[in-house]
Amino acid sequence: MSNPPTEFYSEERWQNWIGRIKDEEIDPEDESSARLLLNLQDDTAIAIAKIVAAYDDGDLEEEAALEEIADVREIVLGEVDIEDEEKLILVDGVQTSLVCVFFAAEEYIAGGPPEDGSVGDYLGAAADAEAEEELDAALGYAAQAGTLIIDGEELDMGVAEDLEYGLVTEWVNGLDSLQSAMSDPEVVEEEDE
Repeated sequence: MSNPPTEFYSEERWQNWIGRIKDEEIDPEDESSARLLLNLQDDTAIAIAKIVAAYDDGDLEEEAALEEIADVREIVLGEVDIEDEEKLILVDGVQTSLVCVFFAAEEYIAGGPPEDGSVGDYLGAAADAEAEEELDAALGYAAQAGTLIIDGEELDMGVAEDLEYGLVTEWVNGLDSLQSAMSDPEVVEEEDE
């Protein structure tokens, strides 16, 4: 067994992204602003993908992998110190998208992907549960879809187009970042302007 990296994600890394968001004029309609927010999300998804890969490769035991995910979750989902209300809402949207990524990775490590059903099936069930205001169930289904994505199944973003905007569509955004991270877990350059 090779030694796993000592740190998959750090508070400093997250704060660097938050600092950039604080310093820049953020307009979600503007491409570079949208890219900055997406890179923030992708960077976290890449860290999660690397933890899952380390677990799959036998470099991390189950408990250690779950602890690493919990550490990243604590950093990323913590309260953000931004005074600008609009920026805070945008970062909150990124955090919401990533909630499902954390649950999917934990579910994958603790129980593996489900035997039956497709990503689309689970996301449909998540949307139905959200419509019934059963948000825990919705998150559970979305996380199951995430375990299938980690396992190599494809997320068709066309699925998202059929969904009513809400939490499930936010989670699908996170799962899209997770899918990209699983296929190409390279660090997002913080400098790419």
